Amino acid sequence: MDESLRKIVQDRKNYKESRQDRYKVDSKDRLSKVLKKKIQTTMIGALSSIEQHLGFLWESDGPLTEDQKAMKNIYEQIRSEVLDKGNNQARNIDAELAQYSIEWLRYQINIPVINKGKEG
Repeated sequence: MDESLRKIVQDRKNYKESRQDRYKVDSKDRLSKVLKKKIQTTMIGALSSIEQHLGFLWESDGPLTEDQKAMKNIYEQIRSEVLDKGNNQARNIDAELAQYSIEWLRYQINIPVINKGKEG
């Protein structure tokens, strides 16, 4: 095998390896983004449920009473804590994923090909 052909084969192998490495990085980034979005959706959903079921305790058409103000302050504290804790967990995702080799198994469809030869 001459040297130029050997170089072409090696370059092709290096290209495939670098493409595979990049794919793993992209897969990990994609998973990180998806997981963070799911955490955010969970946090916002939880806060929405609290507002939906308990919002009457601090909502009013007129000025808030002292009890309503106290309830609103408690809700705002809970809201802040939920968001802080959720955001901390979202930031921890990348540290956790760094310990794994991840490859996205894309959706694949295998279509069988039937070779119909010429019939004589």
